[in-house]
Order: sequence, then structure tokens, then C-alpha cells
Amino acid sequence: MSSLNSLTVAVDVASRKRDAARKVLQDALAAQQAARAQLDQLEDYARETESRWGVKADTAMQPEVMYHHYQFMNRLGHAASIQTGVVSDQAGRVENAQRALLEAELRLTSLRKVVDKRRHDLELQQMRRDQKQTDERAALQYRTASQGPQGQEY
Repeated sequence: MSSLNSLTVAVDVASRKRDAARKVLQDALAAQQAARAQLDQLEDYARETESRWGVKADTAMQPEVMYHHYQFMNRLGHAASIQTGVVSDQAGRVENAQRALLEAELRLTSLRKVVDKRRHDLELQQMRRDQKQTDERAALQYRTASQGPQGQEY
């Protein structure tokens, strides 16, 4: 029975690890979604800014204003490329978290199968012991009944 108890403890520990891995995955997915939202926001802002400047293309612009606009757009593009890297890093974290969760679930499933097998084996042993005791009682009753009242055999 102590092996069954230790296996039950192992299942509990594996369940907690699986739950922790699931939480890590949820956090990683939330971080990935937030990073993606920031990237989308940067890209939308860049498109919006470009479209506003496109409308003003017919008007005469001072070189300094054009220089600052191009510099701003370069910085915005650089920020978007950095954010793309962040999104990619988050995707890697999500992938690692998914793999860790899968491993934790497989470990838990394996332990549960071992516990079920051990329980089945213990139940089978108990049934065999019970059957042996029943057979011994029946044999004892048969011997007692077949010996007759004086201990003589018929």
C-alpha cells in the first residue's frame, strides 16, 4: 500500500506541475497577444502617417520638414522591426510553454496509468486471498462433514 500512496503523491505533484505549466502557457499567450497588438498599433500608425503625408504631396514642403518626416518614419520602422522581434520571441516562449505543458500532461497520464495498474493488481491480490480463504473454509467444512460425528470417515 505504501507504494500506492507514494504513487498518489507523485500524481498530485505531477498535477500541480501540469497546472503550473498551463498557467505559464496562458501567461505566454497573453504576452504574445499584447506584443502583437503593439506591433499592429505601430504598423497602423505608420500607415496612417504615410497616408496623411501622401495627401500633402502636392503641396510644397520645406526640406527640413521632409527630413524630419523621413527620420520619424525611419524611427517608426525601426520600432516596428524591434517589436517584430519581440513578437517572434514571444512565439518561441509560447512554443516552449506548449511543449512543457504537453510533457507535464504526458507525465501525469503515465503516473495515473501506473496508479490504476497498481490498484488493479492490489485488488486482484485481495480477490485471490479472499478466494483462497473461502476455498480453505469450504475444504475444512467438507472434511468436518465427511468425518462424521465420531471423527470416522464415511
